[in-house]
Amino acid sequence: MTELPQVTALNLELQNGWLTIWFDQPESRNALTSELVEDLRRTLESVKSDQTIRGITLRGTGGVFCAGGDLKSFKAAQAGSQTFADVVETSIRGAEIFDQINHMPQVVIVIIEGAAMAGGFGIACCADVVICDVNAKFAMTETAIGLTPAQIAPFVIQKLGYSTARRLMLSAARFSGSDSKALGFADFLGETVEQLEAHEWQIRKQVLRCAPGAVAAIKSLILETPQLSRVEVVQAAANNFANRMMSDEGKEGVASFVEKRKPNWVAMP
Repeated sequence: MTELPQVTALNLELQNGWLTIWFDQPESRNALTSELVEDLRRTLESVKSDQTIRGITLRGTGGVFCAGGDLKSFKAAQAGSQTFADVVETSIRGAEIFDQINHMPQVVIVIIEGAAMAGGFGIACCADVVICDVNAKFAMTETAIGLTPAQIAPFVIQKLGYSTARRLMLSAARFSGSDSKALGFADFLGETVEQLEAHEWQIRKQVLRCAPGAVAAIKSLILETPQLSRVEVVQAAANNFANRMMSDEGKEGVASFVEKRKPNWVAMP
């Protein structure tokens, strides 16, 4: 069983095979401070290979998901504390957290209350399932303050599609939780915390019926195929399927179906 790291900018809850990660700097509206990003990086790294942790939920305390980048640190950088090369390096390090969330082998859910702005919106675009309060607020505000949503752009396009992502990034347009489903962002909407958590619980139940290795394998294939030719996709899919067919999970799953019983991973906590 994974030992979770000691963190100060997050609140971690591990229960029944599911890890909930609360962004816990409400005084900064859970902005992506270096402390929060580093705590998140270490937490995700610690559970990446643990198949007893079947899923991860990201949430924010204080009624807000994430306000985006840490503008105080941006201002300090512009005041001369960082060179151009320093800013490039910081941006590259920031990109790593988006890749890390996007490639986690577990199912990742985000529950959004309050607001998910700029980089916070980018984090949500890296998740597998998005659950939003109808009154939540969203925008990629970077261009409105003379910056660019550069590192989150690929993930926003991945989530929303090219045309919608392009329009929203260029215009810094604001939209609400109630708008987000039509835009292809939210998978589920709720008007209360209870409704949001009911949607999450339903997803959890579905995921816990699935083999953790199979979930990780198909997620990897989904992420891999857009960069491949059709011939390469066919080969990658064949290899992916054959690996699962010959795996212990695959053998157990087929046997459980034939024997009319639940596979052994369903009984996992």
